[in-house]
Amino acid sequence: MEPASAQLSFRSYASTAIPAQADEGDGVLRLQRREADAIRVFFERFWEPSVRAALLIVHSHAGAEDVAQDSLLRALDRIDRFDSTRPLAPWVHAIVVNCSIDWIRRESRTVSANQRVESSYEDSASFDQGLIEAMKSLAPDQRSAIVMRHLFGYRANEIADLLGVPHGTVRARLSRGLAQLRETLEETNALD
Repeated sequence: MEPASAQLSFRSYASTAIPAQADEGDGVLRLQRREADAIRVFFERFWEPSVRAALLIVHSHAGAEDVAQDSLLRALDRIDRFDSTRPLAPWVHAIVVNCSIDWIRRESRTVSANQRVESSYEDSASFDQGLIEAMKSLAPDQRSAIVMRHLFGYRANEIADLLGVPHGTVRARLSRGLAQLRETLEETNALD
């Protein structure tokens, strides 16, 4: 069972999950034709949830915005290959998570751990600082699995399919990540 503080925090994030839209197939076709209105709607629909998900993974507001922008542009570049009979949100979510992991890898190669500058999250009052700090203790693949499960609401088998990893791997990432998250939050609460 999750600690109450983590459960409540993820519930507030869960409001960013994106429901399927009835006219989604038509919207995808319009995106494939590069219609300006469709691109605007696409960015309006996916920008905020993409930034929120990326922030929980990369722990940098500027990095999260970069990831969201890269992710949405990558999705638009690849929209011609997307099957318009399928829901769009899971596909976009997977791109955001993968771009977040890529960002972390790039950053770890270019900046040593001693030179990292801690980002300020004060400009984002909707985020629970305890949860963000606790998520820092997790490996990127655990953060990604937890974000996809608890922010976007995917089941473990859906996450595995979206990320192209075995189902058992996702279940292990979720189990270990949530256990570590729970421990970190309990330690933090004990100190308060």
